[in-house]
Amino acid sequence: MKIAAIWDVILSDGVHKIEFEHGTTSGKRVVYVDGKEVIRKEWMFPLVGKETFCVGAAKNKAIIRILSGKGCGFSYTLEIDGKSFRKFVENRSKTTNTWVLHLDDKDFRIVLEKPTMDVWCNGKIVESVGEFVDDGTETHFSVGNHGCYIKAVSSGKKREGIIHTLIVDNREIPELTQ
Repeated sequence: MKIAAIWDVILSDGVHKIEFEHGTTSGKRVVYVDGKEVIRKEWMFPLVGKETFCVGAAKNKAIIRILSGKGCGFSYTLEIDGKSFRKFVENRSKTTNTWVLHLDDKDFRIVLEKPTMDVWCNGKIVESVGEFVDDGTETHFSVGNHGCYIKAVSSGKKREGIIHTLIVDNREIPELTQ
């Protein structure tokens, strides 16, 4: 049996690979998250249906839907937190900012969750302190021995909203576009 569908799901704690095996004659279903088997069902009838599981540190709810396609084929869709994969990705780009940086010979992935102002570093929430400044806010935290902060200022344009900038050791880090 081979992998029928693969998705890369970007969450605050990192990128998670979801793989789905589907035996189109036996109905066998296997779901892997980051290479670890999370669901295995040997014989399943009907051949269509859904599999529900969790992904990531925050235990986001995921559903793989198995739909009958043209002829004898099947199609597979992924939902995360009740949204289609496409809608979930679009929504995440609006609700998070992500930066990748290299410090002290290590790579770090910093994610800001805008609704909660939680800051994640390499898959874990870090302790942060917010403060008001003349032109907006700053959320201070540390990565190793490095002082960091995310500056939030108004763009002055309603459609653009607030601009978030990561500053590490007094230099601006470019945002990762997803």
